[in-house]
Amino acid sequence: MEYEPFIRFGAFVAIFAAMAAFELASPRLERAEMAGALRTRRWVVNLSMVVISSVCLRILFPAAAVGTAIYANAQGWGLFNWAGVPPVLGGLIAFVVLDFAVWLEHVVSHRWPLLWRIHRMHHSDQGFDLTTALRFHPLEIVISMVWKAAVIVALGAPVIAVLIFEIVLNGMAMFNHANARLPERLDAVLRRIIVTPDMHRVHHSAVREETDSNYGFNFSIWDRMLGTYIAQPAAGHDGMRIGLEQYDGPQTSNLGWALILPFRKS
Repeated sequence: MEYEPFIRFGAFVAIFAAMAAFELASPRLERAEMAGALRTRRWVVNLSMVVISSVCLRILFPAAAVGTAIYANAQGWGLFNWAGVPPVLGGLIAFVVLDFAVWLEHVVSHRWPLLWRIHRMHHSDQGFDLTTALRFHPLEIVISMVWKAAVIVALGAPVIAVLIFEIVLNGMAMFNHANARLPERLDAVLRRIIVTPDMHRVHHSAVREETDSNYGFNFSIWDRMLGTYIAQPAAGHDGMRIGLEQYDGPQTSNLGWALILPFRKS
């Protein structure tokens, strides 16, 4: 699928613009780190990180998820190809399985010290807005792609399902990291199925018990079913502290500091 990078980039730009407008129209939290010069510094680091990660991924894993699906299906690999599963059914199952795989990877990234060293850079952001969704270390992006590729090959996931999943995953990450206010009733309904900003903000609390909860990106059902769901932060959204206790200061909005954080001692 030669146009895949352009499709994904177009979707990214459209979703980013929509979420930025949503944040401006209905901000959830009014804090210094999410406004003015401090926000500019955070945005520079977070947007730079997604550019660096994208370049590294294209160099180290040029096929990416969609290319892996194309190759696997061309070779007849995977459970769906062996069992003759219809493409539509296979696509639906693949979407759900991939979402669970991403949830599981996220849990392991918190509980395995080696992966936490890498993932903590994402949590070191002292603000919380749509650019936080882009703040992942290049090492984590590459590891995540290898894991997703393994799942795609094992399933023989349909190409179009993988493309849709990648676009939805990226878009939902920006949505549930958005500093945007949803009506309480709407949030209560939506979070029964998908991850809302208020639900995921709990995950970015500096309180470790809350950090180790609400791991989902798309579906909220995994956290509900597997006992990792926390409805609200103990201090409330207005009173909660965002980030990591051991990293408190302007250095978290420095690109060089963020890139070498996985190699620093805890």
